[in-house]
Amino acid sequence: MSDQTTLPAIDAEVSKKPDQRKGNGLLGGSVGRNLGLVIALLLLVAVGAITAGDRFWNVENFLTIIRFASIIGVISIGMTFVITAGGIDLSVGSVMGLATVVASFSWMQAAADQTSWLLMVVVALAVGSFAGLVNGLVIAYGKVVPFMATLAMLVGARGLAELLSNKQTQIVSVPGFLDFFRGSFLGISWLIWIFVLVAVAAWFLLNRTTFGRRTVAIGGNFEAARLAGIRVKRHLVALYVLAGLTAGIAAVMMLGRTTAGTSTHGLLFELDAIAAVVVGGTLLVGGRGTIVGTVLGVLIFATLTNVFTQNNLSNSVQQVVKGVIIVVAVLLQQRFASRPGGRSS
Repeated sequence: MSDQTTLPAIDAEVSKKPDQRKGNGLLGGSVGRNLGLVIALLLLVAVGAITAGDRFWNVENFLTIIRFASIIGVISIGMTFVITAGGIDLSVGSVMGLATVVASFSWMQAAADQTSWLLMVVVALAVGSFAGLVNGLVIAYGKVVPFMATLAMLVGARGLAELLSNKQTQIVSVPGFLDFFRGSFLGISWLIWIFVLVAVAAWFLLNRTTFGRRTVAIGGNFEAARLAGIRVKRHLVALYVLAGLTAGIAAVMMLGRTTAGTSTHGLLFELDAIAAVVVGGTLLVGGRGTIVGTVLGVLIFATLTNVFTQNNLSNSVQQVVKGVIIVVAVLLQQRFASRPGGRSS
């Protein structure tokens, strides 16, 4: 079948609003799910305000929360696309660490100092995108399941980062790079602005383009999407490159925040990203994705961490609470996914 004659039917179906397909009303669709996340976030804010008082309830602390969420948020946005298509990427944290190491080599910094600090940015993005390309090719054309392919990249990228850096931290000393990330726009850190820009671009890509509709279609029914004329393999490669690209962007942000490149950057970030995506409402089985939900999921976990920190509570207890939140989110997903049309958004 030709792409032109069959794809519109799929595009029309996956672009319908949830309440149009399920007949559950506005609050039964994505608006209802996001409203629930907003309420949960507001409840956490209320708990923080009550328990920590002025230490929590101030503009600077709220900006700190968003700044803390920005790096994992960018990674989570890339993860949203992959999971929406029914895949998974366990390597994003290690890829981010590798990108910080390569971009902070002394000779790389010397070249950036002589030309432009943007050279470090381009290198980090290239490393992330290349790792994503390898993942995509192995998964789409090598027919290796995403879990195993990206697990191999997780181990390989982390090991390569350790070899290249000799397990040592590389300090960033390029003035232009440091000045930019120490600065702000309208009083708001550039880390936050980058997070916002990535989120807006991702929302548009997923909800307002053919690329996004095809991503949802592949996650909803891989074989039907292939028979409809979608070039599924090529699209999967593009999705993993996108996930690698966001890992590269996160690497640049991490370099800007810590002023150091090290193989330990991004440790377990993939798990935090998956947790935020799942809590945000993207189905683990694919077929439904939400950028707004992912952003809210990231902010919920960042706020939870801040509340625990402000109250000097154990990190172990925080992990238990996060685990409970994830289990509840998955149980709710199973409930919604079992409904007719529940896997689409």
